[in-house]
Amino acid sequence: MTRTDWVRLLSLSLLFGGSFFFGAVAVKGWPAGAGNGMSPLSVVALRVTVASLALLLILRMIGIELPKGRAVWLAFFGMGLLNNVLPFSLIFFGQSQMPADVATGLAAILNATTPLFTVVVAHLLTADEKLTKLKVIGIALGLIGVTTMIGLDLKSTLSISPLGYGACLGAAFIYAFAGLFGRRFKAMGVKPEQAAFGQVTASMIMMLAVILLVDQPWTRAIPGAVPIAAGAPHRIRGARTRKNACHRCAFPIAAVDHLRCCCHLA
Repeated sequence: MTRTDWVRLLSLSLLFGGSFFFGAVAVKGWPAGAGNGMSPLSVVALRVTVASLALLLILRMIGIELPKGRAVWLAFFGMGLLNNVLPFSLIFFGQSQMPADVATGLAAILNATTPLFTVVVAHLLTADEKLTKLKVIGIALGLIGVTTMIGLDLKSTLSISPLGYGACLGAAFIYAFAGLFGRRFKAMGVKPEQAAFGQVTASMIMMLAVILLVDQPWTRAIPGAVPIAAGAPHRIRGARTRKNACHRCAFPIAAVDHLRCCCHLA
């Protein structure tokens, strides 16, 4: 790996990990916090809306045309559902069911099960991503490492509602399907920047419909400035990367043959 590759990888890790912290801040106090926290659905809608607008500006700045075609946009809606709408909603809901002092770390640890789910799903649904002993060992070591670094208080985690655990694990499970679904964009000739914009824009459309029909934020007290600011998106990460990048997270996966991003887990 080159120095640039390490910088990109570390930047991606910081942005991805930071989303758990800001998500916990945004939903803190919901639903029994006297209007101080945002609802999970509102947080998702805010994130993907701002991300869509930001990525639209980036595409214009770097001269990449907007994605076109019915098949492409149908794929964007599928990817948006699997990679943003469902997992985001579940993670933020799960964090709202956890004590504030462990919501960030525990959600991150539970989300770290995504590779395990992905290896199993890929083994069952693909012909070229079969399960091996080395993959299982690698995923197990990774989970142990994440748990050790977070250093959660066991007593605090045992008192958490099963809904919190289940929601975050459900998000990780759905992410596994998103990683496989995203493989189609390369064959469709969609650039990573276009895929990033398309999926968050499709997610924005879906989430705006959801909050209008279900969440109805105008019936709730206005959240504080801190939760709103924390709900800002971190999903525009990696939009400006190399041509042969991951079509799910846009991380450059072809810098060296043995490096692939966590979305594909080879």
